[in-house]
Amino acid sequence: QLQLAESGGGLVQPGESLRLSCAASGFSLEGQAIAWFRQAPGKEREGLACISGWDKMTKYADSVKSRFTISRTNAKNAMYLQMNASEPEDTAVYYCASRSPSTLSQRICYLDGTFYDHWGQGAQVTVSS
Repeated sequence: QLQLAESGGGLVQPGESLRLSCAASGFSLEGQAIAWFRQAPGKEREGLACISGWDKMTKYADSVKSRFTISRTNAKNAMYLQMNASEPEDTAVYYCASRSPSTLSQRICYLDGTFYDHWGQGAQVTVSS
C-alpha cells in the first residue's frame, strides 16, 4: 500500500521551532517531486515548499520563505519541513505530498496541489502562547 504519514505536529509558542516529518511506505521518494501544504480553518489549501525530483529546483511560498526549510533523506525514505520563527498564522493542518517520477517532475516542482498524486493524512500544528 502506497502511503505517506506525517509526524511531529503539536503545540508550539510563537517564535519557537518545530520539525515535521513525513515517512513514505510502499514506494520510494527518491526521484519524486515532494512538497508541503497546509490548510487553516476556513481557508484554502496553501502550498508552502517543494523540491523537484532531482533536487535541482526548490520553491517556497512568500509567507514562509526564510522561515521554513524543506528537505529529504533518501536513506530514510522521508521528507521534512523545518519551521522556525513560528507565528500564530502558521496554525493549520500540514500535509506532505509527492508526485510519481516523470520527465517533468524530475526537473521542476509546483506549489499547486493538483501536481501531486500521493498525500499524507495531515498533522495539526498550533502556534499559540
